[in-house]
Amino acid sequence: MSSGTGGSYWADKALPSVFKHELLKRYLPQFGGMTGSRSHDKRVVYLDGYAGEGRYENGEPASGELALQIAADLRSRAGLTLECFFSESQPKSFDRLQEVVQQYRAGGVLAHAHRGEVDGVLDQVLERAEGEPLFLFLDPCGLVLPQDRLVDVLARKRPQDWPPTELLMNFSMMAVWRLGGHVRSPQGNEKSLQRFDDVCGGTWWREYFADATASREKEGAAEDAIEAVAAEYCRRLAQRTGMLVQSVPVSHSPRKRAVYQLVFATRSPYGLWVFGDTVARARDEWWKTLELREEKDDGLFSVTSVTRPDPKEVETKAVPQIADNLEQLLLRTGRPIKLVDHPLEIFGSFYGQVTEPAVRKAVQLLHRQGKTPSNGVGVPKTREITLQPGHRAA
Repeated sequence: MSSGTGGSYWADKALPSVFKHELLKRYLPQFGGMTGSRSHDKRVVYLDGYAGEGRYENGEPASGELALQIAADLRSRAGLTLECFFSESQPKSFDRLQEVVQQYRAGGVLAHAHRGEVDGVLDQVLERAEGEPLFLFLDPCGLVLPQDRLVDVLARKRPQDWPPTELLMNFSMMAVWRLGGHVRSPQGNEKSLQRFDDVCGGTWWREYFADATASREKEGAAEDAIEAVAAEYCRRLAQRTGMLVQSVPVSHSPRKRAVYQLVFATRSPYGLWVFGDTVARARDEWWKTLELREEKDDGLFSVTSVTRPDPKEVETKAVPQIADNLEQLLLRTGRPIKLVDHPLEIFGSFYGQVTEPAVRKAVQLLHRQGKTPSNGVGVPKTREITLQPGHRAA
């Protein structure tokens, strides 16, 4: 855990963590279940690189305990082992984390707590994950590992499709905002700038702030620069690792800019599909929590109830667009397509906005229009539907 987590941070869960933890809680069991069932010893390795205390002071599970709960469930329900590694550098937080880990170890969960920075345990984790699926969760409150180190792990040590390697990482927009102000300032901290150079894998990010000053009329330019840096970071990570990379902005409220981007990397279209569906479900939970907290604070009125997009209205808009995306995909390929192989093309601008049942409705719409003989009937999971070209799409 980086500095900046003192005070009341561990009292209870902040809104950005609601989204992040809901995403982890929904996605990790699917990754563990699908990959663990194919692993030769039914084992999956998981690393929480900035684990903190593992549990909030109010008793609610943080990322550490969430992973331990998932590991316990996979073990009892499916006979799978999610071997968990947790790293934490702050002594007080580590002691509390160790207590949580020991509780689950006593119940049979295979888990290890490492006192120190994540880079000090990463090679050990890679050794334990040799020949096994690996999921990396890197959630610092400050800056994440240097990109060169990530590329070394993802592109050199874990370059293969199987066993799979996936990454969910916090890329701090607040750090970009803060450091961007140092670029043109004579008082800018060069050591901090160089540290972010390492995170980004070069000095390229500084160019985005060359014309964006701290003056009031340039605030918009600075905000654009922050978004551009985050997007370019993801593009470079994808290029250097050969992985599929998507990012999701996370904020305290819909009226505030993102405090970080959750960056997801996978080599599997299946993983990309499930992640998009999971993002939509986690987003819905974030809205619900925001609304409940506003009602609790205000007593009578919630701004969120007015500003929150109606999920049904969003789906109503999404279905015809997704149907059109499906039709265009059939026209372009001229052959049957398995939906799970084309998540970004199918969801389009609604990726991470709607769940996969919207795609089934789009398939049914396309079927009613006579553009495919496929209607999805008899296929339990939408993602597994194979769409056949119709006479107009052949």
